[in-house]
Amino acid sequence: MNTTHTRKYEQGGVSGSLIAIIGLIILVLATGSFAIWAYINYSEQKTNVDGKIDLAVAEAEKKQIDIEGKKFAEREKEPNRQFVGPEDYGRLTFNYPKTWSVYEATDISKGGTYEAYLNPITVPPVSSTQQYSLRVLIEEKDYDQVVKSYESLVKKGDLRSSATSANGSNGTRFDGSFTKNIRGSAVIYRIRDKAVTIRTDADTFKPDFENIIKTIKFNL
Repeated sequence: MNTTHTRKYEQGGVSGSLIAIIGLIILVLATGSFAIWAYINYSEQKTNVDGKIDLAVAEAEKKQIDIEGKKFAEREKEPNRQFVGPEDYGRLTFNYPKTWSVYEATDISKGGTYEAYLNPITVPPVSSTQQYSLRVLIEEKDYDQVVKSYESLVKKGDLRSSATSANGSNGTRFDGSFTKNIRGSAVIYRIRDKAVTIRTDADTFKPDFENIIKTIKFNL
């Protein structure tokens, strides 16, 4: 027997087995690496998806809370209270939310301009720059004179003018910026020899304002 040939055969067999083992090891390592990568990728994707789901749930819950909060706030305003102005000034009346407070800023026992301010819970100190949910002004001025005082703001485009009516009387409505700090809406009517202006100072109170002006009444 040729021992040299046998050794070479055995050496060849060992080399082939070693290559196979190394290949198998590489395959196992590759498979393991892929499995680890796949798991990490899956974990990251799952975390992202879970995070998006949690965020969507949180946003939905917040939206529902906001909706319920607004509904509660609106319910708290009812039933409405009635505002009643001075008899000598045409007895202006309208309904306003019960959660609002009223402050009459002037004593008209000797005549002059009547001023009243309404605001949720408390009325801030009277100021031309302070925003109020509602201002009531009854002036001893001609209606046309009061309306004309807003003419320059309408020409500048700061205010929009339109016709309105209440209690069977025609009036004028203004919407837009009255001053740098005041943006809202106002209605003006003639009450006997006087003019009444009812104004909201912020668009936040626009829905309340719309409800209020629907209930305006006064003595002609």
